[in-house]
Amino acid sequence: MKEEGAKGLEPYRVLDLTDGKGFLCGKIFADLGADVIKVEPPGGDPARQRGPFYGNDSHPEKSLYWMAYNAGKRAITLSLETAEGRELLKRLLERADFLLESFAPGHLDDLGLGYGELSKKRPELIMASITPFGQTGPRARWKGPDLVTWAMGGYMWMTGEPGRAPLRISHPPQAFLHASAMAAVGCLMALHYRASTGMGQHVDVSAQQCPSWMLTNTYAYWDLMKQNLSRGGVLRHFGNINLKTVWPARDGHVSFMFAGGAIGAKGQRQIAKLMEKEGMAEDWLLEIDWDQLDAFSAEQAQIDRITEAFSRLFAAKEKAWLLEEAVKGGIMLGPINTVADVVRDPQLKARDFWEKVDHPEFGASIDYPGAPVKMSRTPWRIRGRAPGIGEHNADIFGRELGLSRDDLARLEAMEAI
Repeated sequence: MKEEGAKGLEPYRVLDLTDGKGFLCGKIFADLGADVIKVEPPGGDPARQRGPFYGNDSHPEKSLYWMAYNAGKRAITLSLETAEGRELLKRLLERADFLLESFAPGHLDDLGLGYGELSKKRPELIMASITPFGQTGPRARWKGPDLVTWAMGGYMWMTGEPGRAPLRISHPPQAFLHASAMAAVGCLMALHYRASTGMGQHVDVSAQQCPSWMLTNTYAYWDLMKQNLSRGGVLRHFGNINLKTVWPARDGHVSFMFAGGAIGAKGQRQIAKLMEKEGMAEDWLLEIDWDQLDAFSAEQAQIDRITEAFSRLFAAKEKAWLLEEAVKGGIMLGPINTVADVVRDPQLKARDFWEKVDHPEFGASIDYPGAPVKMSRTPWRIRGRAPGIGEHNADIFGRELGLSRDDLARLEAMEAI
């Protein structure tokens, strides 16, 4: 079915008060068609100082991090620390459907802007709070950067090499990206509820709970086996043996895991044939009955011997060659793409994954990652570049709220906007 031009969330408005913990949530709304207004403190969000920067120019309007997660939004500056700023926010909320925030629990309550207070005047408001540990519980007010939420969520224990220290999931702050996505899901579920009841609700997102929820299989493993799964690095545990999953290639790495038996016999047999063709196979390798050998019945010493042999073929060949042979021979192998590889990936190109976004301030167009899903009637699209600091102050405060130029100048002078 051909995509139509409708925007699924076009009628809705979102006020985005978040810092980096919630940027992605607002961007999801913007890409789905909602009018997302990014509310920054006067002078701009501190995240604008985060590199890398376009042209290596460390300017707050050139942060690639900011541009990536705020594309498609509009922007105003507003100080919630001033009475005038809080009053302006309340006026904006009269037309808003969603409020996204990532302040420490209790901060907005102290300003008279908590959900309990706001919902009295606007019961249909849906508010999402994205914090390290949620709004309740003994640790609710603890600070929790990305590293802490990965660690206390349990996922770091599973990440890294065996016998070495646990590792966080790498840059950017992945735990809060997960939390942002969960916040968007929660908000849309709340919107569905509002459609039938007319009532909004408070969506409370704990970044700690997001990686904890992703560990579902490890809890079951303890319940059934009374053993704690631990980090295996490039290894995967099957029964009593360890299987390698990441293999060096001539120009990078590939992903491959020995299986044998009905699942992997065809692929393993084909690798042995490739090695024979390349003059790299010893007699013992060609004599293996792959249909009878599987990961649950083999001895670790035998798996290690096969691993060493396969490693020689993979290390001698480029990723593209290995992928081509894998497709032809039914081998469960794939290249581990670098960012540059992803940009060049023909499958993503064929699905029009990349979207060009015009940046007239740079005199250039920049390729952005596009829709993670395709929808036939309400397409997910980037609405435009990330906004400049206070770019839409005049439009929103002036045209929508009716403030005059003198009003705006006065509010700027008192640092309310």
